[in-house]
Amino acid sequence: MRAGRLTAIAAVIVGSVLGGWLLWGHDTARSAASSQPNPVIPVTAGTAQAQDVPSYVQGIGTVQAINTVDVKTRVNGEIMQTFFTQGQEVQQNAPLFLIDPRPYQATLDQAKANAAKDTAQLEGAQRDLTRYGKLVGSGFQTRQSFEDQQATVAQLQGAVQADEAAIETAQLNLGFTNIRSPIGGRTGARLVDPGNYVQAAAATSLVSITQVKPIYLSFTLPATNLDAIRQNQAANKLEVDAYGADGKTLLGKGTLSFIDNHVDTSTGTIALKGTFENADERLWPGEFVNARLILSVRHNAVTVPAETVMAGPNGDYIYVIDSNDTVRRRDVQVASRQDGLAVIAKGITAGERVVVGGQYRLANNVKVKIETAGAPGTAAKQAG
Repeated sequence: MRAGRLTAIAAVIVGSVLGGWLLWGHDTARSAASSQPNPVIPVTAGTAQAQDVPSYVQGIGTVQAINTVDVKTRVNGEIMQTFFTQGQEVQQNAPLFLIDPRPYQATLDQAKANAAKDTAQLEGAQRDLTRYGKLVGSGFQTRQSFEDQQATVAQLQGAVQADEAAIETAQLNLGFTNIRSPIGGRTGARLVDPGNYVQAAAATSLVSITQVKPIYLSFTLPATNLDAIRQNQAANKLEVDAYGADGKTLLGKGTLSFIDNHVDTSTGTIALKGTFENADERLWPGEFVNARLILSVRHNAVTVPAETVMAGPNGDYIYVIDSNDTVRRRDVQVASRQDGLAVIAKGITAGERVVVGGQYRLANNVKVKIETAGAPGTAAKQAG
């Protein structure tokens, strides 16, 4: 009995000592932890910049040639020669094909000979008419013979006019044997080789020529943008930019030249066209591209990289870095996001340092270590 009581007392003493030791160790650890400085969080920093930012709408477009011509023969004959290489750029009126001209040259020579014969007969008939006119009054020539001679002169005059028309037709047909380019542009595949006989009635295409400088870009946009497009177009010519399939490679800059006169009710879109000089021929007929119509430009807009802006329960915010490398949370109003940039309407000013990367570990008044610094939107600008 007494031994049991002693055992219980010993257990209480041991428990008290052990509990005191554990409590002392916890307080010591908490004190040591509280005495350690807050950790410095590494971040990537950038600077808010003021720059001109375009406001645009975009859609899918198709490049179209302003002029395309299928070259066909206007006379019958054998193709004797070609004067171009397939895919070659040719100037307007440049020679393309030569059709055998000899039959048409012979027809022209015959028409000229007939004209010379009829002209000589007309001159003789006119001299006789003059003599008849002098003899009618003296009675040596009858009125009937005089009038008959007048009819002969008129008939020969008509024959000469017909000969002149025949000469003109023969000259035209002879000229048609030398087929020339009706427009300046780039030739397609040659569809008929030399040695083949072609006929005008068959309407066979010999080659197509497409004008690629300048060139059209046809595209559509939602009709909800129509009012803004028309108002801005009335003030200034709107710029149209053509981008490749990746949406980043700029292929050319043009101007808006056409707004369709009606909205497509089935799609709710409006058809537009931009005209491009295309001096470097980066735009090609039939090519699908991304079209951007620049409606206006925000001048000196404050911009930061798009990844800088965080979404919170009360709206967007940014971590701003002060001169002591301490961050402060700042609520901002974002006007737009495009091309890797966020346009800030309210909240920060140009020149302030902001956290671009690593902000998910931050809180107010946290000390940061800046690893790298870069200008906002650099990657987007290079891609553009």
